[in-house]
Amino acid sequence: MDVTACIGDVTNKLIERSRESRKNYLKRVEEQITKGPHRGALSCGNLAHGFAACGQGDKQALAGDVVPNIGIVTAYNDMLSAHQPYEDYPDLIKEAARKAGGVAQVAGGVPAMCDGVTQGQPGMELSLFSRDVIAASTAIALSHNMFDSAMFLGICDKIVPGLVMAALTFGHLPAVFVPAGPMPSGLPNNEKSRIRQLFAEGKVGREELLDAESKSYHSPGTCTFYGTANSNQMLMEIMGLHLPGASFVNPGTPLREALTRAATKRALAITALGNEFTPVGRMVDEKVIVNGIVGLHATGGSTNHTMHLVAMAKCAGIDLRWEDIADLAECVPLLARVYPNGLADVNHFHAAGGMGYLIGQLLDNGLLHEDVQTIWGEGLSGYRNEPKLDENGEVTWERAPDIAGNDKILATVDKPFAPNGGLKMLQGNLGRAVCKISAVKEERHILEAPAIVFHDQFEIVDAFKAGKLDRDFVAVLRFQGPKANGMPELHKMVPPLGVLQDRGFKVALVTDGRMSGASGKVPSAIHVTPEAVDGGLIAKVEDGDMVRLDAKAGSLELLVSEEELAARHPAKPDLSKNDFGMGRELFHGMRQLVTNPAEGASAVV
Repeated sequence: MDVTACIGDVTNKLIERSRESRKNYLKRVEEQITKGPHRGALSCGNLAHGFAACGQGDKQALAGDVVPNIGIVTAYNDMLSAHQPYEDYPDLIKEAARKAGGVAQVAGGVPAMCDGVTQGQPGMELSLFSRDVIAASTAIALSHNMFDSAMFLGICDKIVPGLVMAALTFGHLPAVFVPAGPMPSGLPNNEKSRIRQLFAEGKVGREELLDAESKSYHSPGTCTFYGTANSNQMLMEIMGLHLPGASFVNPGTPLREALTRAATKRALAITALGNEFTPVGRMVDEKVIVNGIVGLHATGGSTNHTMHLVAMAKCAGIDLRWEDIADLAECVPLLARVYPNGLADVNHFHAAGGMGYLIGQLLDNGLLHEDVQTIWGEGLSGYRNEPKLDENGEVTWERAPDIAGNDKILATVDKPFAPNGGLKMLQGNLGRAVCKISAVKEERHILEAPAIVFHDQFEIVDAFKAGKLDRDFVAVLRFQGPKANGMPELHKMVPPLGVLQDRGFKVALVTDGRMSGASGKVPSAIHVTPEAVDGGLIAKVEDGDMVRLDAKAGSLELLVSEEELAARHPAKPDLSKNDFGMGRELFHGMRQLVTNPAEGASAVV
């Protein structure tokens, strides 16, 4: 089926705008393909170092250029629940590769930090930059030129985008992304949120809060709410970088293991040594990027991807802009209700039909490009299938149901939960910003109230505890952008703002910081660009100024005359406390080099 006019128009504009940069990128990819990612390019000394630690059989296989070698890049650590299952993946992949006539080596590891652990802590100021570190670390891992394809083991917030950025930098290699799956459902996410609000109000203590959090995050696997980690998994599948239906199968199950073995076979099958060569640089084109954005809107995904997708696309020579994301939001309906956009978690989403159903709905209604390359090799139609185990424990695929198992979790394009996507781009004299509206009630999409200015999220918490916020207001939280302090996620003040909204006050947030896929029910204009330290008008806002956030019209305005604003001096708080401690001094250079959020918030691309 042909795509709708809206999808086609955005795609064509993206192709035209990226024509020169994409051509130059593909030229570099083709030149590297011609040179070949083969051991034959290495001297005997190079090669001997490259397989010195291998068993005799693998050494013999790697001595020539006829046996494909997979480079494994892993984000394993056992502090992150989502990444702990990866501990045994390398051995599993190596065994599967040998059985399929190939070899696999761990090329390198990349750091993987947990935003859930660092929320409100100094370490959170390293989080966004960790994406660029991961990309650079992956480049080092693959720089040995020993590999015919690569498998990437990563799940969470900055990890998958960083891995994708690096994979596209090594665009001459096929790239297969391997998920580990979500933890089984625990305490319902809405109940966890309720306990958090009660704690914020002082109605329950720390013991009750920790008990609720522990019941929510209780075992190996990805957190079950629909934040950036699970948005990553949706993206990898709808962009054709996962096997069909692989994203949300729980860890430690026979199907999960079988999918990893099958992913290994595909990583071998699509090398230049076979008949299905699929280098990722050719594969991830403008249509694939548009498909990813469509998936983000249709599921109400993470606001972080308004930065990550821009940076990822740039690594493929594609000039993606916020206006493309905004234009697609207007023609892609919201088809999924997963917390914080609903009561279900990702396990419920998967059980109701999951990615196979969602992709089928979008394909059948012309909202996705079917004619794209994928690691599966069948265009995107193969991704409306879901995996099953046969009697031998091998994976087979069958078509996902065309009717959702639960219409409170998955809708149809004809009867969506909302007529447009869950993300809105805002623009006005305060700059450009992102607003996630899929969890915000429609009557709160427009709000006008006086500003209260803050320079730290804990100032909001303290003001709430002191009873100073019982009124209508817009919290303007500034000096939280990437140049100021690395753009940490700002969630400590979310429960207090939610409490105030529940008390009947009109409350909104405007910030040059970020809140991620956990952004909730309070209307929030985030990623304000330019940020306060980069000449943004947000630095001139004063207490009492009227601010208007209109998510319907897509505007963000400071209602102060141009004459008065011209006479004001921007605030210049002391930011030196962000320069040291918890490793922040090592990232001073990145804070100087980083681009603005609309350009990907990157210090490396």
